Amino acid sequence: MADDNNNVFDMKNKKSVGYWAKWIRTGIIIAVLLFLVIALLMNIFIVKQGEYKVVTQFGEVVRIEDEPGLNMKIPFIQQVMSLPKYQMNYDITSAEINTLDKKRVLIDNYAVWRVADPHAMISNARTIENAESIMANFINSVIRSELGQMEFEQIINEEDSARGDVNQMVTERVNELLVEGNYGIELTDVRMKRTDLPEDNEKAVYRRMISERESTAQEYLSEGDAEANRIRANTDREVTEVLSTARADAEEIIGEGEAEAAEIYNDAFSRDPEFYELYKTLQTYETTINDETVIVLPSDSPYARILMGYVD
Repeated sequence: MADDNNNVFDMKNKKSVGYWAKWIRTGIIIAVLLFLVIALLMNIFIVKQGEYKVVTQFGEVVRIEDEPGLNMKIPFIQQVMSLPKYQMNYDITSAEINTLDKKRVLIDNYAVWRVADPHAMISNARTIENAESIMANFINSVIRSELGQMEFEQIINEEDSARGDVNQMVTERVNELLVEGNYGIELTDVRMKRTDLPEDNEKAVYRRMISERESTAQEYLSEGDAEANRIRANTDREVTEVLSTARADAEEIIGEGEAEAAEIYNDAFSRDPEFYELYKTLQTYETTINDETVIVLPSDSPYARILMGYVD
């Protein structure tokens, strides 16, 4: 009886062990399949429109995918890096330069650039940040060289500025340096956003500008005073000439009038001497006699005779 019980117990144990072994095997298979699926998904990468996918192996570029779609890489060995195909803007840190006339200027630039050769870019510049740093160093160096040959007024004067030509020259020269270094990037354009004076020079320049404006204003005032004095002198001369001419004309007219009057007097005297004598006498009265005049006359004087009514 005891043996039968032991046999039944052994059979039950075997069934239990087999049941659990079956589930363990199933679990292992599922885990392996799940691992394989995850590993497969982790090593599939998608190439999007407008980007490069650079596949590297132990730091070396093994291939570049630039067509949109799904691609595979070797698990754990290969890595994938994304690079943009489109053009990018980079705001360059302000650089201080000395102009040809020994003035210090702060130049603020921005650059437009793109990845031209992903293989060379990853091999030599490694990252976008490194590529931008290399490009900025080249740009600042070339700008310092080019603007160092120009005077301050040529740089800041909008009408006569040669900055447009400088931008083109800088772009071409920086691209030459990037090609020489095989950095795989291309500078499309570089532009100066702003040119400022260093803060320690700004006030001095403002004072100089104010002094120049005040000097110019004083020159205008001096020229105005000189012009005013010239106009006054010309006016005084013209007035003197007009007055002199008027006086000469007046004296001539007076002379002519006196001559005509004398002629009339002579004609009148010759026609009636006695009337002319009476007229002259009355004129004398008009100028010599007033309300306070006291006249003492001899009885035989012409005045007395006229006043007493003795007129021949």
